[in-house]
Amino acid sequence: MSVLRILVVGGTGIISGAVVAEAVACGHDVHTLSRSGAGAEGVRAHRADVRDADSVARALEGLRFDVVVQFVAFEEAHVRADIAMFAGRTNQYIFISSASAYQTPPSRLPVTESTPLRNPHWEYSRKKIACEDALVEAYRSSGFPVTIVRPSHTYNPTMVPFDGGWTVVERMRQGREVVVPGDGTSLWTITHHTDFARAFVGLFGRDEAIGEAFHITSDEALTWNAIYGHIARAAGVEPRLVHVASASIALADPEWGAALLGDKANSMVFDNTKIKALVPDFVCRVPFARGAEEIIAWHDAHPESRRVDRRMDAVMDALVDTYRPRPIAGF
Repeated sequence: MSVLRILVVGGTGIISGAVVAEAVACGHDVHTLSRSGAGAEGVRAHRADVRDADSVARALEGLRFDVVVQFVAFEEAHVRADIAMFAGRTNQYIFISSASAYQTPPSRLPVTESTPLRNPHWEYSRKKIACEDALVEAYRSSGFPVTIVRPSHTYNPTMVPFDGGWTVVERMRQGREVVVPGDGTSLWTITHHTDFARAFVGLFGRDEAIGEAFHITSDEALTWNAIYGHIARAAGVEPRLVHVASASIALADPEWGAALLGDKANSMVFDNTKIKALVPDFVCRVPFARGAEEIIAWHDAHPESRRVDRRMDAVMDALVDTYRPRPIAGF
């Protein structure tokens, strides 16, 4: 494998940190660009305000890249600035979109890269779609070398995969009920960040990926009841689940509801044939049962991370009080 000069815009997040580590492990010349200028070992870090084109130009003066990876573009204006900045300065520009951009709810499963993009429920997803549209237009009109990647729910040990985060685990450990959207039987795909990174780095420098979109996810689809169960077992408790319709959660907390109706309330199972055609050795090695153990172990080792969101805790209390199953009189 040839050594490529890689620029990662961002580089310290759950996904981007794993991508940087994998790219370094593969021997690439890895650069990062961020406001902090922080960089991991083996990385050349550049400091700039990524929303200020002049700042970026000064930080990257004289540099050309084989691959630019954009992790922190969330609006059309962000990618249009990148098109102006990196046209002619990179052989491949990889945009991190989102699997929540797919038709929501999906009309059929599994989801493939040809599934339409439409999410009327969540503004975040609609903005990602607008970014994709601008990049595809640039590819068609001028040959801008874009590759689009759509992660689904990707986690690392620092992230509890529930709205409310550690609040849910703390409630479990206190013997209190936790709210599960819907009846808990919809299927959800959750992917360990190291598994994602191996497939992602396999796209670097691939001419076949230019002008194309890929999702990268685990092939393991679990019910939400099972996801809560894995976390509870790792935490050493039996979960007490109260099922609440996502629409009812949205009435109680519109922000939480938007993320549910626009994403997690729907079964999402993915066909990874396309990414495996280019990266044939891509196999997910971390099942969520093991990932859940990593999550709990990391939080138990970092007491400062075990923060309870008091507002979410109160919302959950109210929902539990309203929707907790009541005993039938006479039984």
